[in-house]
Amino acid sequence: MTDPLDPGTDVGLYVHWPYCARICPYCDFNVVRDRGRTDEQDRLVEAILADLAAQRARTGPRRLASVFFGGGTPSLMRPQAVARILGAAHDLFPPASPKIEITLEANPTDAEAGRFADLAQAGINRLSMGVQALDDAALRFLGRDHSADEALRAVGLARCAFERLSIDLIYARPDQRPESWATELKAALALGFEHVSPYQLTIEPTTAFGRALARGTLVPPDEDRAAALYETTQTVLSGAGFEAYEVSNHARGAAARSIHNLHVWRGGDYLGLGPGAHGRLTLEGARTATVAHRRIGDYVQGVSAGTPWVERDRLSTADAAEERLLLGLRTVEGAPASLLSDLGLSIETGPATDLIADGFLHLTAGRLIATAKGRPVLDGVLKALLT
Repeated sequence: MTDPLDPGTDVGLYVHWPYCARICPYCDFNVVRDRGRTDEQDRLVEAILADLAAQRARTGPRRLASVFFGGGTPSLMRPQAVARILGAAHDLFPPASPKIEITLEANPTDAEAGRFADLAQAGINRLSMGVQALDDAALRFLGRDHSADEALRAVGLARCAFERLSIDLIYARPDQRPESWATELKAALALGFEHVSPYQLTIEPTTAFGRALARGTLVPPDEDRAAALYETTQTVLSGAGFEAYEVSNHARGAAARSIHNLHVWRGGDYLGLGPGAHGRLTLEGARTATVAHRRIGDYVQGVSAGTPWVERDRLSTADAAEERLLLGLRTVEGAPASLLSDLGLSIETGPATDLIADGFLHLTAGRLIATAKGRPVLDGVLKALLT
């Protein structure tokens, strides 16, 4: 009997579009300002198409599990370019099901919302909206281009265009209180999203927020306040019928879960296309991690020369098993306990046994799963398990 959680040889497709109207102060992704770079963008689309064909030649025949356009801001892409990439993907990789999930990340500005109908016509059937906040002061602090009213208008247009909608929100902002966050979160849920990705604000040293933190002009919530905001998130979402099927992803029922993300978390192969895109492929019998050239010009030239990747690492059995555990334990599905043997560990003795006994992990149907007690301290659980 086939394991329904085994992704098999199907491949997901991740397309990275690096352009943004502005760079948010918390963002450390591989992005650039979109300043009328029309010719460059045309060359990038052609490079992505060529890279897609070249990767198909490397992988051999596979079925297409899902497609995800991320960034950057892929809602800035011309719908015709989206349609060309999807057409090529379907030609090269027969879809694994009659209607696979095709997600695109979008910002809710009026200009981008005006493209929603055309993007749906191009083949997008799931929109992930980077609303981030429903408070104008918070949006200004986060460096966003839209207002709360613009976000509401965009949601209305998106609901008319797409079958499935997800919303991203950022919490644990400076001076944020659990009570106000609960109110904001409930207002977001009232908009009718089937999927919510609430992320605690993470401050990376290389970002504008990181520099502000170093200067002492930005003070994030302390550990107790952050924990209270996390608990508020879980309480509000579970009370509204959302399951935390992954640490930062909540869905209203199993059908609302992100198929693309599940494919990745289950250890499925996926192609990374575009500048700086990461991929995981089974090549010559080994799990292989790939990273494309980060700079747009380097990526375009690399694809032309047959060398799109700046990194191509053949993972050892132990490295591949550790990665599967790191991803799987973030989800309610967990990860196969059999992976422990590839790390020289056992379910009968050692750290796994202790973590189960202490209530941080449990073993069900051959899968190791983080408990409600273990998920809030998952970093510590993983450290104890793997070191």
